[in-house]
Amino acid sequence: MPTAPLTPAEIEEGLGELPGWAYAEGRLTRGYRLPSHFAAAAFTLHIAGIQDELNHHSDLTLGYRTVSLAVHTHDADGAVTAKDLALAARVTAAAPAHGAE
Repeated sequence: MPTAPLTPAEIEEGLGELPGWAYAEGRLTRGYRLPSHFAAAAFTLHIAGIQDELNHHSDLTLGYRTVSLAVHTHDADGAVTAKDLALAARVTAAAPAHGAE
């Protein structure tokens, strides 16, 4: 069963609780800067674990001292859903432990 897309107002409301996240090109996006490449890699692994736990996966990019995400729901024809906001909230909560800004 497909997940229901959020309205623009629901997306905006959800982003109000997710500092640093934005809605662009039909996806929730966020970039993080970390103190080292190792810290960025560790954060990437942490995010991968969260995604597996939620069974919801983003486009996740590891750079030198950076991690970026782009999140949308495939079974909602690529729209943003509550699953995306839940994933973003979990990543946001995990970020401080890795020194991510």
